[in-house]
Amino acid sequence: MTTHRRVGDALNAALGTLLAEDPALYLLGEDIADPYGGAFGITRGLSTRFPRQVITTPISEAGIVGVANGLALAGDKAIVEMMFADFVALAFDQIVNFAAKSTTMYGHPVPMPVVVRCPTGGNRGYGPTHSQSPQKHFIGVPGLDVYELSPYHDPVALLRELLGSGRPSLLFEDKTLYAAPLRPDDLFRVTHLGGTAEVRVDDDIPADDYLIVAPGGLTGRATAAMRSLLLRHELSGRLLVPARLHPLDLDPLLRAATSTSRVVVVEDGPPGAAWGTEVAYRLQQALWGTSSGPVRLCQAADGVIPTAAHLEREVLVQAETIVQAVLEAHR
Repeated sequence: MTTHRRVGDALNAALGTLLAEDPALYLLGEDIADPYGGAFGITRGLSTRFPRQVITTPISEAGIVGVANGLALAGDKAIVEMMFADFVALAFDQIVNFAAKSTTMYGHPVPMPVVVRCPTGGNRGYGPTHSQSPQKHFIGVPGLDVYELSPYHDPVALLRELLGSGRPSLLFEDKTLYAAPLRPDDLFRVTHLGGTAEVRVDDDIPADDYLIVAPGGLTGRATAAMRSLLLRHELSGRLLVPARLHPLDLDPLLRAATSTSRVVVVEDGPPGAAWGTEVAYRLQQALWGTSSGPVRLCQAADGVIPTAAHLEREVLVQAETIVQAVLEAHR
């Protein structure tokens, strides 16, 4: 049986590569030192290899990001690990009111190479305060970039892009991805359209029945939905996965959307002023007058995420949720 490298292992290796390359890079977070290596083991082994650069911190999200901001202003670089994405709310002021504004408020451009990593999402039974997807609270903040990890984007290149941009950024990482293989489903092939990955069946099969646009954490559920749509309903389409959620590069999404009249935007957060809402609106606006149907939006339910697995599944987006959204677009 062939084994494949996991996304979590690739992320750990990427952090090690960057720390080895740049002695001015620091990694900060709660319980990230060995032997624990963080709540999900992503930093395991790094504090042993880089004891000066990997710093385990007290439980103070605002304080951790504040230290990272200070390091950046002093000419260094910092990656911060939130234990859970839910806790990033405690650092909201340091991210939104300080880091995002510091690139422009000193009278000349000031680089702020700060990356805040956020393990996000549910389907793990962790309950209401450890399972949320808070991306939408940071979408549209001037000076702040928002990214999401996926199995289709190289973590080394992704982190280099974030640190090299000179802008503070958040990197959301769906917790279910850590154990996922760093490769696509065997049924599909992947090509890259700039920073956006396109996933589809082999070129010999047309892929114009639908388009799914989803962030990285939903790739497993989205490809499971695509497999079901192909095998059970004889529908073949494409999945586009942008690494950067904001600012959004609309061009690859729009080019793909013009080849089908059925577009479904998927995200794991609840409705209301969210990333998916923005993407659906901008696509609908650009396609107005040429599309035969509306851009559909598939989101989590408007409710607190339960701990019980069967109830959690009802709130969060699942593969069958995406299948149903695509089928409804065909009616």
